[in-house]
Amino acid sequence: MEGVSVRKIKKICVFCGANSGKDVAFVNAAFHLGEVLGKRKIDLVYGGGKLGLMGCVSTAVAQHERQVLGIIPSAFTINNLVGETCGKEIKVATMQERLVMMMELSDAFIALPGGFCTLEELFQMISWAQLSIHNKPIGVLNINGFFNGLLSFVDHAVKQEFITPRARKILISATTADELVDKLQAFRFESDPALSKLKWSPSSSQKEKLDLTLRL
Repeated sequence: MEGVSVRKIKKICVFCGANSGKDVAFVNAAFHLGEVLGKRKIDLVYGGGKLGLMGCVSTAVAQHERQVLGIIPSAFTINNLVGETCGKEIKVATMQERLVMMMELSDAFIALPGGFCTLEELFQMISWAQLSIHNKPIGVLNINGFFNGLLSFVDHAVKQEFITPRARKILISATTADELVDKLQAFRFESDPALSKLKWSPSSSQKEKLDLTLRL
């Protein structure tokens, strides 16, 4: 990465499945991502518990003596539904509160294979970046082509002019953990001039008007 300004990343939030998936490569990649984060002295923020890929990546980070923080809705802790969090745990009331705290406490975001909840978390962070609520890098670890269909759909939405080329740059992808972390560190946020004027502070007296031709 010679000649490239590197973003300082201390904590990465990982979104991933509470299942292990059909392909053992998903489990191996989750463990390897945890090892990469640990060796790079990057702490982990995740959804808590020890199930599936979530348990794999959190265990690997902890084994490399880095901090692990699980942010988990209280409903999931009843009857030990998701297992014991590997590290410190913060209980929240709602899923939305969980996502907001993840955004605030993390420097970057990575999605591994997962289901609807993983995709919701990923696209929530992307849309918040597009709206200039945050300017943190977001990437998917495309293991064995798992995200090929999703990436193709996003590119299709760009061609159909529902996603702007500028917004498309928000979503990074790579096939290895090291490559993805390198890309996250090199990421430079390019905000939409109109959306960047939005004021999201609760103290704002009024919101800026949006050009209605914007493709959100």
